[in-house]
Amino acid sequence: MSPRLAKALINGLLIGAAAIAIAPLLYMLSVSFMPQGEASALPPPVLPTHPTLANYRQLFLNAGMGRYLVNSLLISTAITVVSLAFNLMAGYAFAKLEFKGRQRIFQMLLGALVIPAQVAMLPLFLLLKYMGLVNTYGAVIVPALATIFGIFLVRQYASGIPDDLMEAARIDGAGEFRIFATIVMPLLKPIMVTLAIFTFLAAWNDFMWPLIALTGQEHYTLPIALASLSREHVQDSELMMAGSVVTILPVLVLFLALQRYYLEGLLMGSVKG
Repeated sequence: MSPRLAKALINGLLIGAAAIAIAPLLYMLSVSFMPQGEASALPPPVLPTHPTLANYRQLFLNAGMGRYLVNSLLISTAITVVSLAFNLMAGYAFAKLEFKGRQRIFQMLLGALVIPAQVAMLPLFLLLKYMGLVNTYGAVIVPALATIFGIFLVRQYASGIPDDLMEAARIDGAGEFRIFATIVMPLLKPIMVTLAIFTFLAAWNDFMWPLIALTGQEHYTLPIALASLSREHVQDSELMMAGSVVTILPVLVLFLALQRYYLEGLLMGSVKG
């Protein structure tokens, strides 16, 4: 097989796989603009005969989707900012600072990765109930202050930073916090972007824990609101597709805009580790 034919075959397979992956998203977008009941026709139409924004108006004017969108933005942004700060500091400490039990503690953290998250949900809920945080934004934000995966990712990347840079700063009289803020953090920018995207996407799409911790409808995030809405409008496919578009579109745009930095950070972290 000639190189040109092989390249064309590979590109064709990739285009076909991309088309299969994106087709459901495009159909979801198309259905969201259909009048009520049109998607249930046989055979189902691919494109709306009379495009309308009625489904989106109903979501924001009657279903309160605007409030849930704001909740998701607030919670996801807060989790991203706070978690990024803790993960960066902890990952740098495990990579470059010497303290008693460093390797043992890090090994214990890695061992905890094999424990399913569902196992810790009940004791975590009881702890948050004791702290009075249930049905508040803090019930979702506090458990996400730091993650083992985030600490591991930063630690692997920070291990590749030359020790000479920190030693030179210490000789000049710089404290550890100043070294971290002025020398280390600029070098961690690629992994910071990667971790920020990963954290924001995980917080935005999280369903199980907010469903447990947020008992009041006024605190619902988009995934919970969409599930609640589906119980009331189970036959209204067009409205459900509009809700899905509102839920997916922000994170999809964010990922597509920053995917180059996301992949760069992951690849560089794996090489440096």
